[in-house]
Amino acid sequence: MRCASSEATGFRVLRTLVGTRDCVRLQSCCCLARAYAVSNSNDVCHAEGVGRKTKDSGVDGLLVVDKPAGWTSHDVVAKCRGAYRQRRCGHAGTLDPGATGTLLVGFGHCTKLLPYLTALPKVYTTEIVLGATTSTLDDSGDVLQRFDMSAVTLDAVRVASAQFVGDIDQIPPMVSAVQIGGVRLHELARQGIEVERAARRVTVYRYDVISQVAPGVFSAEVECGSGTYVRSLVDDLGRVLGGGAHLRNLRRTRSGSFLAADGVSPDSEAFGTRALFSPNNAMRDYPQAVVGDTLAAQVANGVVFSAAVLSPPPDFATEGPYRVVSESGGLLALYRQVVDKACPVVVLPTR
Repeated sequence: MRCASSEATGFRVLRTLVGTRDCVRLQSCCCLARAYAVSNSNDVCHAEGVGRKTKDSGVDGLLVVDKPAGWTSHDVVAKCRGAYRQRRCGHAGTLDPGATGTLLVGFGHCTKLLPYLTALPKVYTTEIVLGATTSTLDDSGDVLQRFDMSAVTLDAVRVASAQFVGDIDQIPPMVSAVQIGGVRLHELARQGIEVERAARRVTVYRYDVISQVAPGVFSAEVECGSGTYVRSLVDDLGRVLGGGAHLRNLRRTRSGSFLAADGVSPDSEAFGTRALFSPNNAMRDYPQAVVGDTLAAQVANGVVFSAAVLSPPPDFATEGPYRVVSESGGLLALYRQVVDKACPVVVLPTR
């Protein structure tokens, strides 16, 4: 932020010294006037409560956070910005305030990788509570309707849950962060407004009902693709069983290969001191191709290669990108196979 009065004084002083006709000198005047403003701005700027912005640390990398209940994902990102002095910061996949577990937070250039970290499969544990539906599909909402489901057995719940394994169409809940018309659904829900939502295709790899932990309450573990709402799976399960259900104690135990058990809580004293994963390690769930110095220089410039020059790794999946890594282990870019070409989708700057 610039102090106008000090800068104006600087221009007046320099104009009398240099004159106004010489363009080169005028350009110098601009620089010197700003320097004059900075050197004489303490009495003005600081009196108005305006200080210099803290310089970013320039840190790049990924932090695994074990989010506690009560924190929003935005709260965690805000805490990370301050703790690591990096304004460029974001997360890979929202966790509801009441949910706990793995939240991946990217810093600096690693924020470019967040869409691909968000796409990683996730594992959740939860408890299915039969006999009541709620406004939020979990135990934080108001009870909307009650059902007598005391006769439902563990085997019946397991059979019903198997119907939701595979590629299914799922309607996002009103308490989700999905946007319709530029407004998030949970913002509308707080106003008591419910709108029609289109179903989305999601993938459920596992929906394991493990045991009965209390009358009408069953523990479960769900492995699913990005965009799947576990609370909706539980709500739909209750309907299939002839009544209603909601979830409680939702926890994301894994995102890709990153475990909640390896994460750090924002409430912990160690928060802000935990080392970050490098961008290459952050993308460890994607296959990699290692290139020498000659190709590395071209990759850094986003060159499109023929598949004969830059071949995808043997474990490459056609629907996803792969890492291109230097011989020293640094992540250069993400590339994708397009017919017989290797095309860049993300190129990281080299320092």
